[in-house]
Amino acid sequence: MYRFLKLTMAGLALSFSAHAFEPFKVQDIRVEGLQRISPGTVFNFLPVQVGDEFTEHESENTIRSLFKSGYFRDIRLDREGEVLVVTVQERPAISAINIEGNEDIESEPLLDSLKDIGLAEGNVFDRSLLEKVESELERQYYSRGKYGVKIEATVTPLERNRVDILIDVSEGAVAKIKEINIVGNHVFSDEALLEQLEQSTPNWLSFYSKDDQYSKQELAADLETLRSWYQDRGYIKFSVDSTQVSITPDKKDIYITINISEGAQYKIREIKLSGDLVIAPEDLYPMFRINAGDVFSRKQVTDTVTRISDRLGNEGYAFANVNTVPDINEKTREVDLTFFVDPGKRVYVRRINFAGNTKTRDEVLRQEMRQMEGGWFSAGKVERSRTRLQRTGFFEEVNVETPAVPGSTDQVDVDYSVSEQPSGSVSVGLGFAQSSGIILNGSISQNNFMGSGKRVDASVNNSSFTKLFSGAYTNPYYTVDGISRGFGASFRQTNARNSNTNLARYSTDSYGVNVSYGFPLSESNFFRFTMRGDSLTLKNTEFSSTQVRDFVVEHGDSFNSFTLSASLGHDTRNRRIFPSEGGERRISVETKIPGSDLEYYKVDLKIREYIPLTRLFVFNTKLDIGYGDGYGEFDSLPFFANYFAGGVRSVRGWQDFSLGPRDDNNN
Repeated sequence: MYRFLKLTMAGLALSFSAHAFEPFKVQDIRVEGLQRISPGTVFNFLPVQVGDEFTEHESENTIRSLFKSGYFRDIRLDREGEVLVVTVQERPAISAINIEGNEDIESEPLLDSLKDIGLAEGNVFDRSLLEKVESELERQYYSRGKYGVKIEATVTPLERNRVDILIDVSEGAVAKIKEINIVGNHVFSDEALLEQLEQSTPNWLSFYSKDDQYSKQELAADLETLRSWYQDRGYIKFSVDSTQVSITPDKKDIYITINISEGAQYKIREIKLSGDLVIAPEDLYPMFRINAGDVFSRKQVTDTVTRISDRLGNEGYAFANVNTVPDINEKTREVDLTFFVDPGKRVYVRRINFAGNTKTRDEVLRQEMRQMEGGWFSAGKVERSRTRLQRTGFFEEVNVETPAVPGSTDQVDVDYSVSEQPSGSVSVGLGFAQSSGIILNGSISQNNFMGSGKRVDASVNNSSFTKLFSGAYTNPYYTVDGISRGFGASFRQTNARNSNTNLARYSTDSYGVNVSYGFPLSESNFFRFTMRGDSLTLKNTEFSSTQVRDFVVEHGDSFNSFTLSASLGHDTRNRRIFPSEGGERRISVETKIPGSDLEYYKVDLKIREYIPLTRLFVFNTKLDIGYGDGYGEFDSLPFFANYFAGGVRSVRGWQDFSLGPRDDNNN
């Protein structure tokens, strides 16, 4: 047997017999030393086959190829006659990986990330990968402010060429920002500048916001915020010269020093428009958020560019570019701004496509479209269409994309993808209220009946105070112009004889039917008109107040009436259910027509505003004002039509119906 080549992990070494290396023709190949890996795997990596001429060059290629497989830590080639003998020593397999001491980073996602790089149970163990893992873990803990972290990996050999890996993590304490120093500021105080930074020294909210933990990425963001803050106030030449971040030897406190140059403040001398002005300049000037004589502001310049681009986009120039060209005069500290307009080609919409609406019919979605196929592309109309889809309440999420049509430079498709949410509900409830006693209720509603967009609902409510049975049907797409029509019917029994409702002692039975129409006046304005016929029977008791008894004596206890009501509204909410921005204003008028058994009117004003504070929190304000009076034979509102407030739905802290007119029984 002649050994002619040997390679170890330390390097490549050639050893020859007493005779010079002689090439030979391989008649057979034998593999020795395998434990877990099949011979077929080795043959897949061998560059030589039976029948090939085996030379010194081929031997080097063979060893390199086998080492690249990653399965072996030692390889030796021998020759026995015309047989090539490949002797290998396999790398050990990983039996288990355990992680201890980690609290900030959970073990499960960490093990998943190790698996992605090849360090997992059953895989071949590669120590270089383990070293990379240690470095990456340190980096992740550094990003969490734990600079005293210590990571120690222990590899324990096992029988059958296996190893156990234990990663022991000592996280240490989070390093806090002890001090932030800004050097070079003369115009603005340290306090004013530090308020602009997200990172800060420890304060009473730091336990929640973690703003006292240093992060390289957050520092870079803070520096950009500082740069924008200065440039929004005219300091065009502002620059961050350097930053120094130092940590104490115990790795608990961090000191940050930011060196800046403020420069001089610049004002706007002149503003011009140039380029291909496909829209008249007088129509673009209202888009400006900065004017001659103003202090230069990068934010206002950016807002102006955005508004001009949006204006062009609404006219079909979807790919318009608006560039700002500043001309800075160092002596006078003034800036001339030129907004250069490159509208590009006018873009048309080829098709509007919908995806994800497995239940809702295509024509329902198209009814909400304000962008039309074949028309000029309008960014405003595309976004308005998306908002209208959201406001239907049929979809949990609505996204839109406008890909260019392949092979065309002036056409786009508008693709809406929706995620439908349940639009129907069946509910049965049992409850108790101080004013109504035990409450039983049930309802069936479907806001998107059979995917048609029509609303159908029926409900039952039964308590010691009231019994209500109602049903309604609404078709919001009664006409192609967006006029809606609805029908409704209801029966209500109200019993305040022995209830704890703060109402006068009486009871009523009423039923009615109605038909209503809705007319869109614009994208945000609407008008609704309802006609209702109803019948009411009033009953008093020996405990009824003088006001109730006198009303029955004067007007009777049975009333048939015809009601007309109209409302004019302005609605800019982004959603009808759980809106996060926009508002609603509505004024409503309700009147009994002359000749009815009841003659009175009511005027109501309702205002709602939704102001987003953060991604999760919305500030809501509301105002309700109402006025009513009688006419004809009625010199005031009937006592059962008075306004009442109190309770969780109106004025908290007061009992239901406790705010309003009182009778001589103090109800």
